[in-house]
Amino acid sequence: MNNLYAERIEALRSLMRGRGWDAVIIWSGDPHQSEYPAERWKQVRWLTGFTGEAGDVVVTADHAGLWTDTRYFIQAVEQLEGTGCVLHKTRVPEQVLIPEWLRSQLGEGAVIAVDSLCTSAAAADELRDSGFTLVGVPDLLNVIWEDRPGIPQTSIFRIQAGESREEKMEWLRGELAERGADAILLSALDEIAWVLNVRASDIEYNPMVISYLLVGQDFAKWLVLKEDVEDPVTEETFDALQGDGIELLPYSEVGLELSAFEGRLWLDSATVSCELREAAGGRAIEAPSPVARRKEQKNPQEIEWIRECHIRDGVAMEKFLYWLEKSVQAGKTVTEWEAAVKLGQYRAEIDDYQGDSFETISAYGKGAALPHYITPSEDAPVIEGHGLYLCDSGGQFLSGTTDITRTVPMGECTPEEIRDYTLVLKAHIDLAMAVFPAGTPGCRIDAAARLPLWKSLMNFGHGTGHGVGFFLGVHEGPHQIRQNLDPTPMVEGMITSDEPGIYREGKHGVRHENLVLTVDAGTSEFGHFLRFEPLTMCHFDTSILDLSLLDKWEIEWLNEYHRTVFENLGTLLDEEVARWLHEKTRPIG
Repeated sequence: MNNLYAERIEALRSLMRGRGWDAVIIWSGDPHQSEYPAERWKQVRWLTGFTGEAGDVVVTADHAGLWTDTRYFIQAVEQLEGTGCVLHKTRVPEQVLIPEWLRSQLGEGAVIAVDSLCTSAAAADELRDSGFTLVGVPDLLNVIWEDRPGIPQTSIFRIQAGESREEKMEWLRGELAERGADAILLSALDEIAWVLNVRASDIEYNPMVISYLLVGQDFAKWLVLKEDVEDPVTEETFDALQGDGIELLPYSEVGLELSAFEGRLWLDSATVSCELREAAGGRAIEAPSPVARRKEQKNPQEIEWIRECHIRDGVAMEKFLYWLEKSVQAGKTVTEWEAAVKLGQYRAEIDDYQGDSFETISAYGKGAALPHYITPSEDAPVIEGHGLYLCDSGGQFLSGTTDITRTVPMGECTPEEIRDYTLVLKAHIDLAMAVFPAGTPGCRIDAAARLPLWKSLMNFGHGTGHGVGFFLGVHEGPHQIRQNLDPTPMVEGMITSDEPGIYREGKHGVRHENLVLTVDAGTSEFGHFLRFEPLTMCHFDTSILDLSLLDKWEIEWLNEYHRTVFENLGTLLDEEVARWLHEKTRPIG
């Protein structure tokens, strides 16, 4: 199979020689800089076989390299074997990023080709500023990708979001006036879905519509795929938007619209392609989109729905964990894949379930040492009656988006597994208990989760927390809790994950994850403070905890959390499962 990828890389090199290009960069995103692209834009996977969500490829005459971060190192080495493409590590102290590496190999003035539809304006600027001659070619791989999928078009429907489309448009037009812009082009798919209160399934696990939205003071144009629309739900949605004065135009005409627009156009260079910025000419005002910051702060109605959603999701999780424990204890053969399918079945029982929010990570033993492990559907490992099993999963619901990780002892565990399990839970609790001044960026509270691990000379390579949307992307920015220096402040109404971990290659992995809501903690003469409220409702298994590693206040937090879990879920479970959960949530210490 890997010979296929080697052949594709050679085909790209042949194209390069014919065009006089010194290098080609293939990014992992799509024309909207989506983290999870549709099949058409999974270009890195098609070219190299690497299936991770984050990874960019550079091909020169004598080298092919994949740049990816610590989450995917082990996976990348395995998947790239035999392809002729090698791993370049990022988010490590010794990292050499793509522009710097290209300068060292090719020197300034080298001709670099990119797919101009999938290259952000910011990325193009960085390459030009590095002294390269940039050649932008829309759909660059089309020449060698003969059976490339088309752009998906799925049913588009309206949702309730606690704030109307008209209210959001009015707010956005106020932002235009303040910025001195005549119009704004929204390219990020989650931002468009948020403004219009629409959802679809154009991208797996992401309820978004592939489109662009151009909004001015007296007009709004939605550039969306609408050819051969026969779906009554989509037709109803289109009729409603047109009734609100929103003009529908073909997706492919976005460049023409920008070229014809004569006013001052607000573009976000992080999400708009260099192809579209070029079409806009010199009229662009480049600044971050205001929508990202606005939608990360959930409104009161959304928060109410999200709390209820997590209770229903917690019921599904507890049913699953009960089934898993009893099945393995009874000696039944349960594979990682079967466990993932079973959890999906429990979630599907929830009335407003719309699908998973990402591909379930169901990993036993050494598989869990890969933070983004891909559970095989065939010949999946069996979950045995000892050691640790990790399940990272989530659901999309009309009432919210969930994301939860539970690591579960399946029986006897080694002293190392017990210590890792306890310390990661300690790290999770310490962040969950954090109190901090309003406006503090996430990078400044990241250490709250890492300190218990650092004291034991342990660490993890991924971020501690990511934002989560309201029936939108399971990863939402710009706020985050990680070591990267990012000034985005934490404010009330944000939903963030709390997910420290420890990974021992070839042995096991531990991660404990809840979603938390940023809420008011009070005001004193020293200012206004914030704290976190757990949204996720599901117990942590306490059977193997080493209580000597936990402080009194951490045990008190865990006991209080478990009391809340049982209060919320106990009456919603069958009697047998409820008794089991009552035992699982008994106070410890």
